[in-house]
Parts: sequence; structure tokens; C-alpha cells
Amino acid sequence: MRLNRSTDISLRILMLAATRDDLLTIDELADSLAVPRSHLAKVVQRLQHRGLLDTVRGRGGGVRLAAAAADAPVGRLVRDLEGETEVVDCQGEPACPLSGGCRLRGALRVAQEAFYASLDPLTIGDLAAPPVRQTLLTLGRYRGD
Repeated sequence: MRLNRSTDISLRILMLAATRDDLLTIDELADSLAVPRSHLAKVVQRLQHRGLLDTVRGRGGGVRLAAAAADAPVGRLVRDLEGETEVVDCQGEPACPLSGGCRLRGALRVAQEAFYASLDPLTIGDLAAPPVRQTLLTLGRYRGD
């Protein structure tokens, strides 16, 4: 299974924010994570609407991890960000002629859920814990602990 680009960027933003107490700007996040600013801004907005990031407007503003986000289960977050998509699109154009009796779709659905379930025990805080914490802290302007 492959995560969509927005989900990948979302997880990286949350990991970086989990290591920081100060505000992160959109420009700083874009530079630190090597993501185009316009795409990153859209992802930040989605995370803010989901209650995972707090935003501060105006000069000196930015974003930071919301209080409860460090304990957010990664599996639930990935399910939410990925939506209800399946691994294969059996109903696409043209629709698969095997869909009436195919066992593959069901097996892939079970595998996809197993993938998400394997992420359920992890939290955003876990993803930002050592040893990756030290790497995250070297990104951007932040150099302290």
C-alpha cells in the first residue's frame, strides 16, 4: 500500500511539530520538509481543521502541535487522511469484469485494514521520539532541546 502525498506530508509536519515548543511558520516547514509552500499550506489547513495543529495568525504567528495531538493514534489519522479509498478501483472506467465473483478485492480490503491496524498502537508522539527526535530537531532554525 502507498500513502498519498498529503498523508505523507501531514505525518512529517506533525512529527516535526511534536518536537518543538515554539511556533513553526509555513515557510520554515516548507523549507525543513522540502515541500512546496502552497501544498504545505493546504495540508496545514487540513490538520488545523482536524484539531491536530493550533494556528496563530499575524506577525510572529505560525503553527504548533495541538495539546491532544501527541496522543493521536497514527492508524486512525492515516485512515482519516486517506479516506475510504480501496487499494484497487474495481468500479472504475471501465469496471472490472471480474468484480462479480472476485476474491481479490476482499483480500486486499483485509490487508489494507491490517496495515492500518499495525499503525494503531503508535501515536504522533511515538513517531517523534528518539532516535528520530534528534534528526527532527536539526531541521529548520531550531537547534535547542
